[in-house]
Amino acid sequence: MAKLVKLEPISQETAVNTNDNILSALLANELTVLQECDGRGMCSTCHVYIKNGMESLSPVNRREKRTLEVITTAKPNSRLACQARVMGEGIVIEIPAGLYVNAIEDIEALIGRRAEQDILHPLNGKVLVEASKLVTRSMISQLQDTRSQVGEYLARTREA
Repeated sequence: MAKLVKLEPISQETAVNTNDNILSALLANELTVLQECDGRGMCSTCHVYIKNGMESLSPVNRREKRTLEVITTAKPNSRLACQARVMGEGIVIEIPAGLYVNAIEDIEALIGRRAEQDILHPLNGKVLVEASKLVTRSMISQLQDTRSQVGEYLARTREA
C-alpha cells in the first residue's frame, strides 16, 4: 500500500509503496540524485533530513550509521534515502541544499565561473565550493583522488 511522503523545500507530495526506500520518491519526482554507490549506503549523495515521521521509517542499519558518521552536514534527523524504507505515514523529507558533483567533466565545465549553489563532496558531503565562489582547477585533483578512493572502496565491498 502506498504512503504519501512530502518533499521540502519543493513542497511536493509523492506516493511511495510500503517498504520502498525514500530514494524512489526522490527519483520519481525527477530530482537529481547521483547514487554514487548505487544505493548501497556508502556515500552521501542521497543524504536527506527527516523533518517528521522518523518513526515511520525502517531503523538505521549498521552501514548507514557508519556512513552518516562521516557526513559533515549530518544531524540527528539525517538519513540516507537509499537505506530508509517507508513503513508508515507522516514522513516529511527536507532535501539538503547543494549539488553533488557527478564527474570531473562536470567541474571542468564550471572552472572560472562562480558556483550557483554549494558544490558538495560525494563521500562526506563537505562543501568543496561555496555558492557564489569561484570554481578553480584545484578542485579537479580533489575529485580525481575521490573517484579513485570510491572505486577502490566499492571494489573491496563487492568482494566481501
